[in-house]
Amino acid sequence: MMRLRMPRILFSLFAVLLMAGQALASFGPAEEGKEFKRLTNPLTVETGKKIEVVEFFWYRCPHCNQLEPALKAWAKKLPADVKLRPVPAAFREDWMPAARIYYSLLEMGALEKLHGKVFDAYHKENINLNDEATLMGWVKKQGLDQEKFQSIYRSFGTQTQVMKGAQAARQAGIDGVPAIIVDGKYYTAISMALSEERLFEVVNQLIERARKERGGKSAARKPAAKPVAAAK
Repeated sequence: MMRLRMPRILFSLFAVLLMAGQALASFGPAEEGKEFKRLTNPLTVETGKKIEVVEFFWYRCPHCNQLEPALKAWAKKLPADVKLRPVPAAFREDWMPAARIYYSLLEMGALEKLHGKVFDAYHKENINLNDEATLMGWVKKQGLDQEKFQSIYRSFGTQTQVMKGAQAARQAGIDGVPAIIVDGKYYTAISMALSEERLFEVVNQLIERARKERGGKSAARKPAAKPVAAAK
């Protein structure tokens, strides 16, 4: 294919203008039907008076793993009237072990400490936590009560939670992860032609929309934590 050559200075100017235009566009209003959609079958909100942000994920999903650090940082600055609730999506049988890990850690009060480490085990350390014997060895290394974890992991209650999450994903019409549902009725995802940065912009806009629909006032996001001065 024949390509026209552009003088370097004009090319540089064009690149700057293009990036500026993209930056301005990225902060525009979210476009319904393209960047988000309203669910035809809304989900039940489980956070009471707080606006619920559900993240459907799978520990073994590389995109979920990539999004996790940014999601964690974003969640730390959420207003007091908003709550993030991760939900493991179990579309297939081989997704269920990871979902059981999530609910087992949640039941043991170890989720906050080990959520990121489960991602690391699958993606950085190449540990197959789907294998129960391997999982129990990993659990022991994390300082958890292995027998208690195994009991919770195998329990009917944990399996019920896994199936409940899977049903919610089907009800929402989710066909992949990560996917985000705001207040039970608005769906968005990086798969909807969104960059990671734009995804959070859209989610923030959907939170504001949900807040107005509830009759609430706009709430400021929490400021970023200030760095702690090093000890002298």
